[in-house]
Amino acid sequence: MTRPLRSTFPYGFWHITSRGVDGRLIFMDEDDRNVFLHMLQRVIPRFGWRCHAYCLMSNHYHLVIECGQPALSDGMERLNGLYASYVNQRHGRVGHLFQRRFESRSIQDERYLESACRYVLENPVRARLCAQVVDWPWSGLRAPTGPSRTAALRRAARPSSPAPRPDRPTQERPPRNG
Repeated sequence: MTRPLRSTFPYGFWHITSRGVDGRLIFMDEDDRNVFLHMLQRVIPRFGWRCHAYCLMSNHYHLVIECGQPALSDGMERLNGLYASYVNQRHGRVGHLFQRRFESRSIQDERYLESACRYVLENPVRARLCAQVVDWPWSGLRAPTGPSRTAALRRAARPSSPAPRPDRPTQERPPRNG
């Protein structure tokens, strides 16, 4: 069975997720995360993207991006390909790093834009890796231009997640160097 074609509609907002094969780690340490963010910074202008929110977990990452041209798949192929090559070389591994292609959900309105950004930022809180959004060093929010979208993203950045409940088991925080 062939895979469905990706949308190439320009000027769209997208919630992107990319996961490690079999739930395996894609970020082993801070250096990996820093390299990924550097690669993302290089891919953004090349493919006409604007990144509005991101979150790097241990075995997956989330992006909320705006495409200014029909380059979502090309940009993701470049980003994931560069990063997989780096990880394989650095950690002496071979084979696929990412499970399937990336997942993408089109964001059609401001309410969903706000919701997607909030979801992305609160991911480490829901995973009980930190108590508040601001405690996770591997996520961020960048407001786009335009008054209404800026307001939507400001609302998304407001803390709304409660701290993890002590009666629930917590996941172990990934190791951090330095």
